[in-house]
Amino acid sequence: QVQFVESGGGLVQPGGSLRLSCAASGSIFRLYRMNTMGWYRQAPGKERELVAQITSDSTTDYADSVKGRFTISRDNAKNTVYLQMNGLKAEGTAVYYCNVKFLGALFWGQGTQVTVSS
Repeated sequence: QVQFVESGGGLVQPGGSLRLSCAASGSIFRLYRMNTMGWYRQAPGKERELVAQITSDSTTDYADSVKGRFTISRDNAKNTVYLQMNGLKAEGTAVYYCNVKFLGALFWGQGTQVTVSS
């Protein structure tokens, strides 16, 4: 019902930056104008956790661990969400997943690997 194209992951040194992009598509976007798009991450051996999310009217929410370093934004016309990650730390190594929520329905992207290492 929702297709995702995620990009921007890769290997970066501690202190470096990456920008993740996630373009979502599907007919459900025409049915429900209001939605929340977000990024979660899952490190090896850990549970998936919220990184940041943004509503259709640009209300944002961040995990405490990334506040001041990460910025989430979106382009509603393209159903695309971005995550600018600055000051990356080794603990940021994880698979980053894009998602979109419509009322009670939740859809996930396939994930993109981010590795922070020197």
